Amino acid sequence: MPTSASKPQPAARAWVRLASGRRIDLLNPSPLDFEDADIAIGLSRTPRWGGHSVWEWPLSVAQHSILVLEIAKARSRRALADRLHLAVLLHDASEGLMAFDPISPVKPFLGAGYKALDARLQAAIHIRYGLPAQLPAEWTALIKESDKASAAAEARHVAGWTPQEIRQALGITARPPSEDLLVRRFGGTPWEPWPARLAAERFRVALAALLPS
Repeated sequence: MPTSASKPQPAARAWVRLASGRRIDLLNPSPLDFEDADIAIGLSRTPRWGGHSVWEWPLSVAQHSILVLEIAKARSRRALADRLHLAVLLHDASEGLMAFDPISPVKPFLGAGYKALDARLQAAIHIRYGLPAQLPAEWTALIKESDKASAAAEARHVAGWTPQEIRQALGITARPPSEDLLVRRFGGTPWEPWPARLAAERFRVALAALLPS
C-alpha cells in the first residue's frame, strides 16, 4: 500500500487573479492569460526604487517604461520600427504581472528560480504581442542603454541620490537625459511621478498606439 510519502505531489502553481478577472499561473504563463489593461494596471501599481521617492508618489514601472521609450526614440540615429518601439515599452512588462520590481542589487540573491520565472513571463508577453520570445541582440542593447539612462535620471530626480552617489554608490555611469522627455509629451512638473490611475491610462494608450489596428 503506497504511503503518503510516495503519492504523486501536485504540480506547483502560483495563481494570480488579475484586474480583468483572468488568472495567470506565474510559473507556467500563457500568452492568452492576460489583457492589455492587466499589464497597464499592474505596472502602474508596481513602484521603482523600492517605493522610495522624494515626491508624494513613488515612480511606477508604467511611467518608467514610457520614459525609456521616449529616450530610445530621442537617441536613435534612425526611425525605429513600431515592433521595436513595442519591445522597448514592454521591456519590464513581466513586473506588472508579478507586481514586483526588486532593486538591482537584490536580484542576484533571489536566485535562478526568480530569473527563470521572469524570463518565462516576459517570453509569454512577447508572444502575445507578436514579438520574438527572445529579442534580437541589437534590440536588447538599445533597451539596456535607454533603461540605464532612465535609471540615472530617476536616481537623481525621484529617489534623491546626488550625482556623486549615483556614480559611486549605485554604480550608474550612464548619461541621463538633460530634461524630462515625458513633460514634452504630456506636460506637468518635470520628474514628478504620476498617480497610478494616470500612469495606467497613459501606458494603455501608448500600448494601443503600437498594436496593429
